[in-house]
Amino acid sequence: MSGHSSRSNSDFEGKLVCSAVSSAAYMAVNTLTEIVGASLSIEQDDALLNIKVQSKLEECQVTLKGFKLHITQLQKQYKNNIQIITEV
Repeated sequence: MSGHSSRSNSDFEGKLVCSAVSSAAYMAVNTLTEIVGASLSIEQDDALLNIKVQSKLEECQVTLKGFKLHITQLQKQYKNNIQIITEV
């Protein structure tokens, strides 16, 4: 994820979406590390969160699919604020 810094969103809706996306991302990361027990490589600063899952646990895929579903639903609701680009 990039560009989710609250400093880049000056309007109320932008801040709301930023908070929702950040919260979902942190929940996914915390679930992967603390609940699933996955090993992650994490790079983070104010406007970037980059994770690489280093474990091949089925629960990792389930968690990431849940995160993707959540973000996709947010994108449908806030089309002007979220752009999803996936890489394989």
